[in-house]
Amino acid sequence: MAAEQEHAKKRQRFDSPQQETYLNLWRTYDRLRLIEDELFARHELTAQQYNALRLLRAAHPRRVPTLHLAARLVSRAPDITRLVDKLVERGLVARERLADNRRVVHVGITESGLALLENLAAEVRECHVRQLGHMEEGEMRMLIELLRKARGPHEAAESNWH
Repeated sequence: MAAEQEHAKKRQRFDSPQQETYLNLWRTYDRLRLIEDELFARHELTAQQYNALRLLRAAHPRRVPTLHLAARLVSRAPDITRLVDKLVERGLVARERLADNRRVVHVGITESGLALLENLAAEVRECHVRQLGHMEEGEMRMLIELLRKARGPHEAAESNWH
């Protein structure tokens, strides 16, 4: 009887299976993010800044419009200008305004930004192993597919995350 009551209590913690799933996603994100935050804090970066640098490295040597960069970030950046400002201050990216349209700003990664990414590569790989290395490859593939399915209806049509 006590086991049944305990099980009933656990079920009552959530209003629905959707809520339980969502809160488990959120908790998982929080636990995994702590590990990542430790790494980036040692290099005075945020996860979004690191993501921006990787995207700019992929476009290198071209420069990209800041709004294009913002649209490709893993998580939404409501203040892309501030994010870019901090990277410019550190000399990790350079920006230029177009002569014919001063509102359009293009950004590109600098040699210092490329060097920082190179220096971070091994630590980032170790971070991912620390986060998810306990899972088998098949489990991770299944999880990836389930996460795609979960966010699919909420993803923009032009997203490269489908």
